[in-house]
Amino acid sequence: MWESEIDGKKLTFHLAGINNQNFIMRDEETGTWWQQVSGEAIHGPLKGKRLTPVYNDELTFALWKRENRQGRVLKPDDRVKEKYEAADWEEQYAKLRVVTPVDPNDKLPPRALIAGLVVNGKAVAYPLAALEKQRLVLHGVGSGGGVAPIFIVLGDDNKSVRAFERTVDGRTLEFFVKAKTSPIQLTDAETATTWDFTGKAVSGPLAGKQLKKIFALKDYWFDWKIYHPDTMVYTHGELPPQSKP
Repeated sequence: MWESEIDGKKLTFHLAGINNQNFIMRDEETGTWWQQVSGEAIHGPLKGKRLTPVYNDELTFALWKRENRQGRVLKPDDRVKEKYEAADWEEQYAKLRVVTPVDPNDKLPPRALIAGLVVNGKAVAYPLAALEKQRLVLHGVGSGGGVAPIFIVLGDDNKSVRAFERTVDGRTLEFFVKAKTSPIQLTDAETATTWDFTGKAVSGPLAGKQLKKIFALKDYWFDWKIYHPDTMVYTHGELPPQSKP
């Protein structure tokens, strides 16, 4: 998700095509072409410019509805219903051939689903399969003096992913998933505060605090590594991934 204004000028975007399963957008005002995944202008008068990202979540409807009781939903348009993707579109797309070369020694299968983060200029891919096993991963992303303590957590729907900085008031906290809680709840070892899946402290000494969110992009591995060629890959049970070549 991106802001539609750049350099003080509001742009109107339309779908121009698809490249490697990513939308190519074209703005009416300048005719510039923009890459969906990066927000970068790749052709035209504004080539090299980048749109400003807007934080967003990719959640299942059930989880979104639980968090947004009064939320509004875009109603399907019966006039174009034949153009909507089928309910099993994910399974169907998983069968498609990828257009990039496949390395037999690659760390992940091309269509492995990952949650990708970029923190302090460092990219890390967390396979969904690993998150399903661990539910929550504590991590320090970066190197040298630029390591950012973060955690990434999988929702109780086994599909929704969120990531947060784990420093509160200058103090780094160690988080765990509380056992036998539904909806999912977290706790920190230092204060025993209880946190919900939105990163808000709901009870305990830090009640009312909000963890800083980090954008997590759910993507196929083959696509993520194209735009993040230096990405690290988290392996279940191995920390820290930034130490791996």
